Amino acid sequence: MAAYKAKQMIVMRRDLKMRKGKIAAQAGHACVDAVLKALAAHRSQGLAAALADDGEPVFAAGDDSALAAWFSAGVAKVCVYVDGEEALLDVAEQGMDRGFVVSLVRDAGITEFHGEPTYTCLAFEPLFPEQVDPITGDLPLY
Repeated sequence: MAAYKAKQMIVMRRDLKMRKGKIAAQAGHACVDAVLKALAAHRSQGLAAALADDGEPVFAAGDDSALAAWFSAGVAKVCVYVDGEEALLDVAEQGMDRGFVVSLVRDAGITEFHGEPTYTCLAFEPLFPEQVDPITGDLPLY
């Protein structure tokens, strides 16, 4: 397995004090959505990303994208946190302004949050550190 060159950043809201299972579910929703959107964008740009028999993505030889590097090295994820909706939305805006895929999760509020739809977390598409660290590098680990 190659050394990690790219990572997927997950940003959680710590102020919500979600149960561990809720945190895992919300982060999972964000991660999967961001990766699927990144794969779709990769294919739409004419870059091959087929699936092998084992279900792993296959990238074209010479594909030096963060997405290809991320899959080839073991799908590194880093979870950091913010305290509050405004901070979460600010991180999302910074990513979108740079043209990155950002999956912002808004929970329906049925099982928690007193029936109020609530932004809980976000995930970026897999990116190289020099791309995402200017946005998330100062955020504390969750």
